[in-house]
Amino acid sequence: MTSPSVATTKPQAAAPAAQPTAVPALSTPAHDAGLLLLRLVLGLTMAAHGSQKLFGWFGGGGISGTGQFFTASGYPAGDAMAVLAGLTETLGGLGLAVGLLTPLAGAAVVGTLINAIAVHGAGSFFAPEGIEYELLLTASAAALALTGPGRYAVDRFLPVLRSHRLAHGALAVALGVVLAGALLLVRN
Repeated sequence: MTSPSVATTKPQAAAPAAQPTAVPALSTPAHDAGLLLLRLVLGLTMAAHGSQKLFGWFGGGGISGTGQFFTASGYPAGDAMAVLAGLTETLGGLGLAVGLLTPLAGAAVVGTLINAIAVHGAGSFFAPEGIEYELLLTASAAALALTGPGRYAVDRFLPVLRSHRLAHGALAVALGVVLAGALLLVRN
């Protein structure tokens, strides 16, 4: 009898492992610095605009002057609307500037500016009677609500908002749009 031959098999050369493609970091120092700059400029601009309504600072009309404007624009209870708009702009702006509750702060600014666009009218896109400025501010606030504040923000210390989720921003912007729409419905 012959013994069965033992076939020796050489291990097959393993196919070269596919190199994982480098995934860019979600948050780089440049990205975070850019978001900080956008938050500061937009936030402080809105806070200053709100303080014009609340306190008459920076040449603003204060509550009574702004209230008269709201009444002339068809809103009921002009003084109450001036306080509401002033608080929304001031607190939303400061929230954006420091990166505190960024999705809600962005949504507050979005809602206020939707009303500003409606009052200003869409007769033209460019200044002096256009909506370009308000539209740019609205889109910037919505973008910050959706992207999150970046690393240099107070939200980094809040467990719920530490890692920003698109759903937080989308829900907040939707809330701002719905509330702005509801406010426009009470306008004559």
